[in-house]
Amino acid sequence: MKIALLNHGCAKNLVDSELMLGLLAQKGHQVTLDEKEAEIVVVNTCSFIHDAEKESVQSILQLVNDGKKVIVTGCLPQKYKGELKKAIPEISGMIGTSDIKEIVNVVEHVAKNKKYAEHVSEKPDYIYPENIDRQQITVGASSYIKIADGCNYHCGYCIIPNLRGEYHSRTIENIVEEAKELVSKGVTEIVLIAQDTTSYGIDLYGKQALPQLLEELNKIEGLGWIRIMYAYPSQMTDELIDAIAKLDKVAKYIDLPLQHCNAEILKAMRRPVMDYEALINKIRERIPNVAIRTAFIVGYPGETDEQFNELYEFVKRVRFEKMGVFEYSREKNTVSYSMLEQVPAKIKKQRHKKLMTLQQKISKEINEAYVGKTIPCIVEGYTDDGVVLMRSEHDAPEIDGMVYASSEKPVVPGDIENVLIERADEYDLFGVLQ
Repeated sequence: MKIALLNHGCAKNLVDSELMLGLLAQKGHQVTLDEKEAEIVVVNTCSFIHDAEKESVQSILQLVNDGKKVIVTGCLPQKYKGELKKAIPEISGMIGTSDIKEIVNVVEHVAKNKKYAEHVSEKPDYIYPENIDRQQITVGASSYIKIADGCNYHCGYCIIPNLRGEYHSRTIENIVEEAKELVSKGVTEIVLIAQDTTSYGIDLYGKQALPQLLEELNKIEGLGWIRIMYAYPSQMTDELIDAIAKLDKVAKYIDLPLQHCNAEILKAMRRPVMDYEALINKIRERIPNVAIRTAFIVGYPGETDEQFNELYEFVKRVRFEKMGVFEYSREKNTVSYSMLEQVPAKIKKQRHKKLMTLQQKISKEINEAYVGKTIPCIVEGYTDDGVVLMRSEHDAPEIDGMVYASSEKPVVPGDIENVLIERADEYDLFGVLQ
């Protein structure tokens, strides 16, 4: 019996999906990514914001409609266990965020035409299932490594701690072993992910251990780049900044979601209230040629025009290399859900547009500064008409821009080659392979 898997949501979910496929393959099950040819389909869902939930639910309904046996995993069952089964009684099985090791039992139960099967822990406690050969959905130049899961912060807008439980780090040895394994399969760039990568090791080693982990990963032969995502501002220690600066394989790129800059809003968001401008200046001084990506939420309950303007001026001054803006999404079971001063949708939309318009202008100016320079880029693949698809060190996979390069010589995905940049737009660079 063939089993298909459909993944929704973030890169952290993608790793869980690959682990589930690995567990199934280990037990001799045939797995496919084409749901049309499978009888059982596992849908790994996202529940971070309402739109993500809607997308996951639409997938489930479509597959049920197509007569598939559907097993729903991840955040949606964790959040809505009873309600989800009531709403879609045709679901054949459910698995919570910290129960992925149960996938084989649930699939085998469902395959034997038995009744509904469910494993959703009341209180999620995610421990990474080691010693499983991840079946990669996307095999390319780069691959994600989940270094921890869960979160000990309780930001006012976020439901993740309820869905994922407390923070659990993996050991340095296990992560290094996995990285070596990926490199042996041809991966050139590894992307470190967690709900918050910068808290890595505190639970295991009694202190932040990301600098030590980077040191060990930097020694791996054949590895090109190491990229860090999801950093937390108050955990950007001097030791970590110095490690990023000095280790040659660590991409000079920091993903640092700040969410806002106004002290009152940050307090209401339960985020660190600190001088973000001073932090950014310090990072830029200590790490030459660094690119900083951030994200902001506009329209958080109580955000006034003055507070939004403060954020606008902050973005204008600081000039982030990469930036995402999200309209506040009101989620049940979060502190901000019941706040009284909810901002109207129309105002949220206006603020989003205003901030993104400013960022596009900044982004274009920053990109134009690359013109005439030769920079190392990683090969992702080719377009239909033979243009080489690449990414610079300053672009994370799937969220940042691309480098489109013409080339006289053949290249292979994963190669890191020098590209002379000839022109730029808001998001992408265009050039010639050297």
